[in-house]
Amino acid sequence: MSRPSDYVDAGAPLSERERPDSDAADVQQPKLGFVGTLRFIWRQLTSMKTALLLLLLLAVAAVPGSLVPQRSSDPNGVIQYFADNPDLAPALDNIQMFDVYGSVWFSSIYLLLFVSLIGCVIPRTKHHLQAMRARPPRTPARLERLPAHTEQTLSGGDAGAAIDAAKGLLKKSGYRVELYQGRDGAVSVSAERGYLRETGNLVFHSALVGMLVTVAIGGGLGYAGQRVVVEGQTFVNTLLDYNSFNPGRFYNPDDLAPYSLSLDRFDVAYEQENLDAYGQPIDFTAFVTTRSPGGDPVERTVKVNEPLRYEGTDVYLLGNGYAPTITVRDPDGTVVFTDSVPFLPQDANLTSLGVVKVPDGLEEQIGMIGFFYPTAQLLETGAYTSTYPDLVFPVLTLNVYTGDLGIDDGAPKSVYELETDDMTQLTGGKTGVDSIELMPGESQELPGGVGTITFENANPDAVPVDPDAAAGDDHAVVTAAHYENAVPRFASFDVHRDPTQGWVLLFAILILGGLLTSLFVPRRRVWVKATDKPDGTVHIQYAGLARGEDPGLVEAVDAIAYRHGTALGLER
Repeated sequence: MSRPSDYVDAGAPLSERERPDSDAADVQQPKLGFVGTLRFIWRQLTSMKTALLLLLLLAVAAVPGSLVPQRSSDPNGVIQYFADNPDLAPALDNIQMFDVYGSVWFSSIYLLLFVSLIGCVIPRTKHHLQAMRARPPRTPARLERLPAHTEQTLSGGDAGAAIDAAKGLLKKSGYRVELYQGRDGAVSVSAERGYLRETGNLVFHSALVGMLVTVAIGGGLGYAGQRVVVEGQTFVNTLLDYNSFNPGRFYNPDDLAPYSLSLDRFDVAYEQENLDAYGQPIDFTAFVTTRSPGGDPVERTVKVNEPLRYEGTDVYLLGNGYAPTITVRDPDGTVVFTDSVPFLPQDANLTSLGVVKVPDGLEEQIGMIGFFYPTAQLLETGAYTSTYPDLVFPVLTLNVYTGDLGIDDGAPKSVYELETDDMTQLTGGKTGVDSIELMPGESQELPGGVGTITFENANPDAVPVDPDAAAGDDHAVVTAAHYENAVPRFASFDVHRDPTQGWVLLFAILILGGLLTSLFVPRRRVWVKATDKPDGTVHIQYAGLARGEDPGLVEAVDAIAYRHGTALGLER
């Protein structure tokens, strides 16, 4: 195809255009300037392709939140990650990988997407409203050139009556119609439908903006807090009773709803019929009792996918494990420490790791790093492992350290970590002294005669199992669970308040409805043209044109022609 005559180099010979000293080579492009540059950036930012790119980028940026634990939902997991990856964790923390959804880089993508969608939706909405008020376009002169076309001849009658019938038919089919008179004496009706497609598209993008705004507002007005509760203990919804608390930017912790939640019992059902999945948990149920000021206690349950909704908060069940009750006495038999200490699970069979700190009551501060095995089995290496997650042959092993626990200087310390750099190890490792090994109800002296430690049996009626049988692989023995309820369980709860949940649901429905509408509602224009012939017949043409992909266009035009011809009395 030749270039237009007013093209910059249209009239210049090739040799002249290639000469660097020719005037044609010195084409000067207009400068954008400051305002022009801003306008260019704004147009690029508010284009649909940029919005789609930012949406994809936001989805990719959210991936790290599922790969590493987040402080907002799993603070214990973050602590454990630091313990397991002491070199990598600080580097990830510097780039906010443990706070992905509140990080600077995630928020930047979020805000850019927000601005891009608004800048894209507003002009399109204005254009859509103008298009809906405009008349359907005039009938093309050559309908036979359109992708969907058919025609038929009516014997008798006149073109005006045929077009009136077509107009009524198209209006009943949901088309906007307009009559036109052609220069050749032909009359026609122009019809269009499918504006709901663009409406759905705009609803989708507007609802997406609404979702972004709602999530931002909900994050600012709500909070998320985590609390580990042992069976028999009570959690009070106050700031001091949380293990971790993450308020929104605009939330005042003084506005916490006053109520208490007691963990009465925690039940776990394990698979015992399918040997390929033997010992895998089937169901978790936390039986709790809630109480509000001036109200009666109410018994409720919390499951993994069934949160407790109470006093404007949602209480989710995040995790669970064992909390062995440990008592330490001084040489005179005085209790200096007793508590049910949560041990963090390390594998599917609930081999669990925990830390016990005894800051007062003994000659020196004592710290212990322990492992709890619900069903202990001794390996050839001399180490224990757990072969089943329920209590069949529970064993608690402890390595004892003495020295400064580092908790007297006022700096906060994690209850799940013990800094041993400035402490002396008394048992296990290279000390030559065996680690302390206890089963429920057993006691043992601490090294150096500084006192005794007892692994309390929470169920005195529990019947011990034969150690030799428990060490075997017989599933019938394992299912006996002779130490049932001998060791308390703990449940990790996430208390979440989001005042915008209803709005989030509404916008989610609008997003889905708008998307489906924009995908399945076709945008069509249809024309019916009738011409009176000298022989007394009426030549009728039908044609259609689609905006975008519409595989049903030809069929739709044929159906209109058939219904119109039937209404006019044409024989088939």
